[in-house]
Amino acid sequence: MTTSWEPDAEGTEQEPGVDSDGAPSEPEAKRQEPDVAELEDRWRRALADLDNLRKRHARELERVRAEERAKVTAAWLPVIDNLELALEHADADPRSVIDGVRAIREQAVSLLAQLGYPRRDEVGVPFDPNRHEVVNVVETPDAEPGTVVRVLRPGYGDADNQLRPVAVTVSRKPG
Repeated sequence: MTTSWEPDAEGTEQEPGVDSDGAPSEPEAKRQEPDVAELEDRWRRALADLDNLRKRHARELERVRAEERAKVTAAWLPVIDNLELALEHADADPRSVIDGVRAIREQAVSLLAQLGYPRRDEVGVPFDPNRHEVVNVVETPDAEPGTVVRVLRPGYGDADNQLRPVAVTVSRKPG
């Protein structure tokens, strides 16, 4: 589309809707200038949409958290059931009660592993500050310095996703 150029009073050509000083003429400026009330309305609507999005996200996040808590809690119910059964048979043969408690402990450790937190209690491995917490250091001639020689409390999880580090005793060079 071509625009016709009109000469002004001085005989020079100018664009339609533009004054001689290059600014839009009054009617053209009003057509190009957005209505302030319309822009303010758009702005308020955008803020309301953002606020609604935040609220919806917070509700969804809480719903997901509640579902995950319910799943983990439900996974622990068999462990609790078995502990109650062990308590019911506490008057029975002490050896069978001990065996039952060991089985329940294994069930709990297995459940933690299924939830992403495997048990860590290795001895004879090099000390790793990402997985181990040093509780004691001993001189041990038959172990390399910096080797885990005793686990005082097992840890659960991997180095990047831990519930708790392994509490260990580490060897050092004699002398």
